[in-house]
Amino acid sequence: MAELFDEVDEEVRRDQLKKLWDKYSIYFIALMVLIVAAVGGWRGYQYLETKKAAEAGAAFEKAVELSEQDKHAEAEAAFTDLAAKAPWGYRTLARLRAAAEASARDPKAAAKMYDDISADRGVGAEWQDLAKVRAAGLLLDSASYADIQQRLEASAAPKSTFRHSAREMLALSAWRNNDMTAARKWLDAIAEDGETPPGLRSRAEALQALLPPVAKS
Repeated sequence: MAELFDEVDEEVRRDQLKKLWDKYSIYFIALMVLIVAAVGGWRGYQYLETKKAAEAGAAFEKAVELSEQDKHAEAEAAFTDLAAKAPWGYRTLARLRAAAEASARDPKAAAKMYDDISADRGVGAEWQDLAKVRAAGLLLDSASYADIQQRLEASAAPKSTFRHSAREMLALSAWRNNDMTAARKWLDAIAEDGETPPGLRSRAEALQALLPPVAKS
């Protein structure tokens, strides 16, 4: 008798499963198709992105070769094209290199290109700071100390990645614009920073020696 009941229960379960399958099989099959399509689409996307990155890398290397051959106009055009079309990882690098190539023909135009990068929050804080330092370096001989200070003071703060270069340029700008108090301030900041590179420290000490002595009260 117990075996009979087990057979009946099994038959009922099979019947219930069949009814469920008949009712919902189309949804299950559709779900499986969607999963397969999604996986295939993701794999296809990954392949295309990898291909684009490889192509961008090769184009970047060719642009670098043009620069090394002193073909700066061609290199600038190549980097500019990459900045517009390459995957995100290459765009900022290409923009920076395009500005560097432009500096040979028009420093002010190159500074403007760096300014555009420094104003773009999408590139990241460190790239923005680097662009600020590069732009200031191009304008150091012509800009007022107030302009250089506005550009670089934030980048010269403690723990800032490019603080050493920023402080050196601020000191040089202040010295060239006859602001000895400001020059001494930045030279002292360089001297007091234990992480200042040795070469920069030596240059700062040489500039410090050119400053007039502090007047005694």
